[in-house]
Amino acid sequence: MARLLSNAMFKGIASLPTVRSSRNVLGSFYENGLKYSTTVPSDPDTHEDFRPTNKVQDSAVSLKDVVEQDVKENPVMIYMKGVPDFPQCGFSSLAVRVLKQYNIPLSARNILEDPELKSAVKAFSHWPTFPQIFVRGEFVGGSDIILNMHQTGELKEKLKDIAASSKSE
Repeated sequence: MARLLSNAMFKGIASLPTVRSSRNVLGSFYENGLKYSTTVPSDPDTHEDFRPTNKVQDSAVSLKDVVEQDVKENPVMIYMKGVPDFPQCGFSSLAVRVLKQYNIPLSARNILEDPELKSAVKAFSHWPTFPQIFVRGEFVGGSDIILNMHQTGELKEKLKDIAASSKSE
């Protein structure tokens, strides 16, 4: 009986038309009896714990300051899609794999979490693509440049004192 009911439900669901919309809609709209919203709720009944927040925007620190501080305080800083343990892009994954060869402390920020951070990093480095790798405050480049530097031995030279200082700690 359960199998018969399951098959009937599956056939019923499979026969429903799929809905794909290519229109960009701002605000609220109804589709198939469901209400969708693309705006931040301003309903006074919504508790502030459930309202979206931007922690950087709510503080006195600008995103430019955050990027400058990241680059200055971390010997190797990578702005990437995802995080080093779970990259969400092949180029970010390649950059992390290359950098991990050197056993150096690696600091990272996920640009997918904050579009404003992504824009701030692009403005800071004057470079359009990600990942972006900074070594001792200097913008080095993306995964292709890091890979080339690794293959020529230039990256080993650039990172040797960082690797040595992390081993002595």
